[in-house]
This record gives sequence, structure tokens and C-alpha cells, in this order.
Amino acid sequence: MDDLDYTIRRSPRARRVRVRVDPYEGVEVVIPQRAGKREAQAAIRELRPWIDRRLEEARQAKQRLASPAGTVPFLGAHLRLRYDNGRTRAHRQGEELWLPEEAGGDALERWYRAQARAEIAPRLDRATGELGRPHKSLAIRSQRTRWGSCSSTGAMSFNWRLMLAPEPVLDYVVWHEACHLVVMDHSTRFWALVERHVPGYREPRRWLRQNGAALVLPTLR
Repeated sequence: MDDLDYTIRRSPRARRVRVRVDPYEGVEVVIPQRAGKREAQAAIRELRPWIDRRLEEARQAKQRLASPAGTVPFLGAHLRLRYDNGRTRAHRQGEELWLPEEAGGDALERWYRAQARAEIAPRLDRATGELGRPHKSLAIRSQRTRWGSCSSTGAMSFNWRLMLAPEPVLDYVVWHEACHLVVMDHSTRFWALVERHVPGYREPRRWLRQNGAALVLPTLR
């Protein structure tokens, strides 16, 4: 166990010990406030085979999703990064994405958020129109692994990191959440509705499960 690096985080909301494996942040053990280091060590010992499998899956996902040097992924394509000292925001020109020399990372995330809204809004309108269940609102969020949500009031949210995935994955997630306007659970009826509108949904769903945690922007120069 000594060869495994991991961090321990106490959480007032935790009711039991949890282990989380992230492709970029590594292994984290979340423990209740009153728990101690021994509980964390015991969880690592018990879950070590599972942890090793997840770390290997994460390594493979990072390799699969690695962008060519100097590029960023966008809906299955790769955009070449360019820099301009006089620029204050990101701007796409064809297959090139221009960034400011300073604070390029912040500008890049703002650009992805804007693109997420531009790409998702018409897809969501089309899906809810076909379903006959209009949504109430659309929010773009930044969770690491939650890709979308639909409230009982029709408030919809989506993760901007979906822009880093192939386009069929984005289409699937939009339809998945739109179908929750009709069926709120994940019953057989729900999946039948998803399949009616996205006949090949299993493939993008599987892709997201295998690669979703590695959908992270590369470190800029």
C-alpha cells in the first residue's frame, strides 16, 4: 500500500469512507469528520484491486484522448492554438483558435462555455420540440463528471466539457436529459424513449463512461 500515493479529505457531509480515482488528480479518500487515518488506510487496502483497475483505465483514457501538441479538441476535431498579444478573448478562425498571450487558459474556458451554449441550445430546442415538452431554462456548468441534469420543473443544465467529446456524445447527452422531461427515472420506459430518438445511443453512452473523466483541457504553454 505504501507505493500508492493518495490524499485524504475530511468532509462534514460524508457518512462513510469513499475512494475516488481521477485521471488527473489521482486517488482521494473522503472520510467523515470523526474518522481517522486508519479508516482511510483500511479502505485503500480493501479497494486496492479496484483502484489499480481504475488507474489503468484512466491512463488508457488519457492516452486515447491526448490531443496533438499545440491543439485542443472540439467535438471530434482538433483546433490549432495561436496566440496574439493584443487579444483579450478567444476567437476561432477556421481550424485555428486564437488566444491572448496572457490568461489564455481563462479565455479558453470562457470560449468553450460560450460554444457549449451555442451548440446545446438548438439541439435542446429540437429535442424538446419533438418530445412536446418544452424546457424552462438552460445552464452551462463545470462539474468534472456530471454531464447533464433535468429538474422536475424543466430546468436543464449541461457540462461545457462535452465540447471536448465527439459530437455523437453531445447529441446523446442532450437527448438523454430531454427525455427526462417525459420520464424522470431511468426505467425501461425511459431507455426505450431514448432509443426511439437515438437508436445507437449505447455506443456514445459507453464512450462517455470509458473516457468521460479524462475530458480535460490540456495545460497551455
